Amino acid sequence: MPFVGEIFSQLKATGDTTVLREIRDGQVTGVTGSELLELIRKARTFLAAKRLNKGDRCGVLAANSIRWIAVDLAAMAEGLIVVPLYSRQAPAELVAMMKDSTPALVCCGDATLREGIRQIWPEGPQQCLFDEIFADGGGIALDRPQVRDADPVTIIYTSGTSGEAKGVVLTAANVGFMLGCTSARLDSLMGGRSGQDQIFHYLPLSFCASWIAVLTFLLRGSVVTLNTDLTKIPSDMPATSPHYFLNVPQLLERIRRGVDEQIAQKGGVVHAIYSRSKAAWVRQKEKRAQATDAAWLWLANAVVLPAIRKKMVGENLKALICGSAPLTPETQDYFAMLGIPVLQVYGLTETTGICTMDDPHHVAPGRVGPAIAGIEMRLGDNDEIIVRGPNVFPRYWNRPQQTADVLRDGWFRTGDQGEMDASGNWRIVGRIKNLIVLGSGHKIAPETIEEEIAHHLPGAQQVVVVGNGRGYLSAVVTGSVTGKQVQAALDAVNPQLPHYKQIRAFCLRQEPFSIENGMLTANGKLKRDLISARMKSEIEEMYQVKQAV
Repeated sequence: MPFVGEIFSQLKATGDTTVLREIRDGQVTGVTGSELLELIRKARTFLAAKRLNKGDRCGVLAANSIRWIAVDLAAMAEGLIVVPLYSRQAPAELVAMMKDSTPALVCCGDATLREGIRQIWPEGPQQCLFDEIFADGGGIALDRPQVRDADPVTIIYTSGTSGEAKGVVLTAANVGFMLGCTSARLDSLMGGRSGQDQIFHYLPLSFCASWIAVLTFLLRGSVVTLNTDLTKIPSDMPATSPHYFLNVPQLLERIRRGVDEQIAQKGGVVHAIYSRSKAAWVRQKEKRAQATDAAWLWLANAVVLPAIRKKMVGENLKALICGSAPLTPETQDYFAMLGIPVLQVYGLTETTGICTMDDPHHVAPGRVGPAIAGIEMRLGDNDEIIVRGPNVFPRYWNRPQQTADVLRDGWFRTGDQGEMDASGNWRIVGRIKNLIVLGSGHKIAPETIEEEIAHHLPGAQQVVVVGNGRGYLSAVVTGSVTGKQVQAALDAVNPQLPHYKQIRAFCLRQEPFSIENGMLTANGKLKRDLISARMKSEIEEMYQVKQAV
């Protein structure tokens, strides 16, 4: 049975048990399995009345909500191909995706989102509001999902770091395979625990891994609490008291800095214990422990760290799950010090979101775990990770040449550089297309250098290394930092690097790169080509000044 039918069966079995909740304006509302099925039935009735054909595209443009999930499941059950659209993305970018996918209908969460599209594309497809979809209390029963394993169920647009976003087609078989893998790994994490898993979820449902996660939770009969205001995450998260939830490195780095700042402001005995225990933890990990380190760690675990854990994530947490980009080993170790395991996952939209997942019982900091069961991963040219298995997408939408470029001999070329250790755990080095080739011919992945500099610059928002075709590397640093602080960070990092990887010049930019100013993709990745183009004069000046010296 395709996964949609399996989820419907689970919701029927759940009956009067709450499966989804959302926090909106401080109020928590929820639906049971039966109530969610009723919402899906209403949405299916509405869509059936539109006389759409199987295989037609249906856009969903809305912020996270229970109704988003109901529309998504209803559309797939009706045999439509869902095109999830990120509600915070620029309208012009959304219109480009819609012109590419040609949806027969776009379902909008509110009138503001609908009007943003209409202003740019007045002649666009028919649009309806969620309020219209769920207004009718009547309707017909449509129990059997009209979807088979081979059918495409979604077109998810990639982030487009260096060009126009591409629509990734995923089938019911792709998704069904992945849900089995993710659920099995969560079984391992929970250790055979009975009862519902409690989950907090804030990542946009239009992102592949986020969507796969929520479908997994529904299939497992968990109760999922959706955050609808990102500014409320610090308060919503501990109130939910989750067992686990999905994260991106940016949030975990921000939490780490926030705890440091709050405890520093507090001062006194708590700050003394916390700072000494942090130093002791680092020395212990580096196998250079001092005689008093065990005492400081014992004291911190008795007095300080339990309070931090409870305030941060509540009392039930088994682990944080982190994806989208590599997490620095320092941050992973920091949460381990707090008694909070961080499990990393790696994957792309083209691999149905996931290729590797950390084993909860064998975590290697700085690595993203072994390949999931049933897929193959190995290294190709330039140490590029290539993947084969039932998680690999069949094609890009309307892009046969680009499909052929990445799918060769049954293997998908990820574009990521990686390495695997003797235990089968993978590490992601960087993107092949991000490689900087110096005039000397040296090829450099900038990501690891950027992470190391950022580690020494807590006030920085981003560090972007540049230098393609140049004689040496330079860096653009955003955020509230001074030139003196940046130079101190470089003085700490450069001696550890070979000469061709050292940063010889830098420039400061107070305004961070963001989705709103167009310098980040929808899931927060740097648009390096665009950054280089917009900051051309500043970059040129770095090289002219250095050469003049």
